[in-house]
Amino acid sequence: MSRVTDLDRFYDLLADLEQAVGGMRYLDDCTGYMDWPTRGVYFFFARDEFHSGGQPRLTRIGTHAVSSGSGTSLWDRLRAHRGINSGTFAGGGNHRGSVFRKRVGEALCERDGLTAVYPDWGAGSSAEREIRLKETGLERRVTEYIGSLPFLWLAVDDEPGPDSDRAAIERNALALVSNVQSDPLDMRDGDWLGTYSPVPEIRRSGLWNIDHVDEAHDPAFLDVVEQYVAETEAL
Repeated sequence: MSRVTDLDRFYDLLADLEQAVGGMRYLDDCTGYMDWPTRGVYFFFARDEFHSGGQPRLTRIGTHAVSSGSGTSLWDRLRAHRGINSGTFAGGGNHRGSVFRKRVGEALCERDGLTAVYPDWGAGSSAEREIRLKETGLERRVTEYIGSLPFLWLAVDDEPGPDSDRAAIERNALALVSNVQSDPLDMRDGDWLGTYSPVPEIRRSGLWNIDHVDEAHDPAFLDVVEQYVAETEAL
């Protein structure tokens, strides 16, 4: 089977998933009180770009708890991407706890000439309160951007580990959708924010991801996705 055929099938499975869960969601509207599966894979889509079959174009794929013994839940990861709803940093977030937020912020800085304004963005795994307060404006812009992206989730409640089905789905989905190693398919629109990213893999892949974007996919993963789509329920 060709990559085009596999990509079309993957998007068709995502369309089936959208129907199964009752439609895409936005992080702006999500809380931890919703009946999230404990573990899963998430898929963020662009707002105004579409796959050749008409479905919204994928822009970020991720999972969690791929280290043995990890207790991170699906909502834990989504909440880190969503940002903070209350307190001093309300409307912002912590990009040092979310690579997705970090990469979006980097691209905003490059596009809007803000690198000198936020010199500590992405530096270290934590930061003093004073630095975080200075970064609040950019954090809020990141929250607004990510919160505007529709997303789906696939319930895959297997044990944490690098050989989990979740890890395999994430790895192969990224390899399939990415344009790094293959002839480009579904090229991103020229005004996609990721084109301003300082990270070559993001610009070339068309995804807010770095890992696995230069690998080849195993078509067999699509059968695994199909199995879990049939088992995933609405919140």
